[in-house]
Amino acid sequence: MVERGSGIAVWRQIGEALATEIRNKRYAPGEQLPPEPELAAKFAVNRHTIRRAMGELEQSGLVRIEQGRGTFVQEHAIDYAIGKRTRFSENLGNQGVLGHVQVVDSTTLKAADIAQQLGLPRNATVLRVQLLGKAENRTINVSEHYFDDKRFPGFAEKLTATRSISKTYRQYGIADYTRKWSRITAVLPTEETARLLGQPKTRPILQVEALNIDQDGAPLQYGITRFSGDWVQLMVTDEDR
Repeated sequence: MVERGSGIAVWRQIGEALATEIRNKRYAPGEQLPPEPELAAKFAVNRHTIRRAMGELEQSGLVRIEQGRGTFVQEHAIDYAIGKRTRFSENLGNQGVLGHVQVVDSTTLKAADIAQQLGLPRNATVLRVQLLGKAENRTINVSEHYFDDKRFPGFAEKLTATRSISKTYRQYGIADYTRKWSRITAVLPTEETARLLGQPKTRPILQVEALNIDQDGAPLQYGITRFSGDWVQLMVTDEDR
């Protein structure tokens, strides 16, 4: 299936053959490609050559390589809207995808810069909640959110049960809230973030730092969310969602 001595590198020929199969729907979006030993036998090459071909396919955006799991055909990215009302579950639900957040950890701490973002005294105690954003069963973001610990007693426990920040707010009498500002940057993930997102730590992620406010304009929630660039396209909108 490959022509040696043709002037085209063998690994490149294999990559083009697999790319053609993907484009011809031989493998469906999200489907796992055969493992390296099987492909090596199919093309009569060593695993290093297969690995080189897979790396090229990943660079072109046709596949994603998940450490410890294998290589999968890349699905279409989710358009994640960031605007006046940014809601995780609603964003995904609008595209027919079930989404929820999962609490990983929560703790109280003193951090003067974060307290200042929340309009609190510099020595105030704040609640930090670490979350995984799930699209179906796949993690598409890792985030940390900060709240006024005194204003929201038991927030982490309620959030664990509801799996939705908006639904949890309603238990405190907050029916609506809006985004005051968002700051979007591309950064390299930490080793832990890369592990949770299932991607190499050398691949950039999209980071969104944001502040939400309540209906009276008071700071409500400061957070930093790190999105997998393979799964999410951030779409900035001024629509009142």
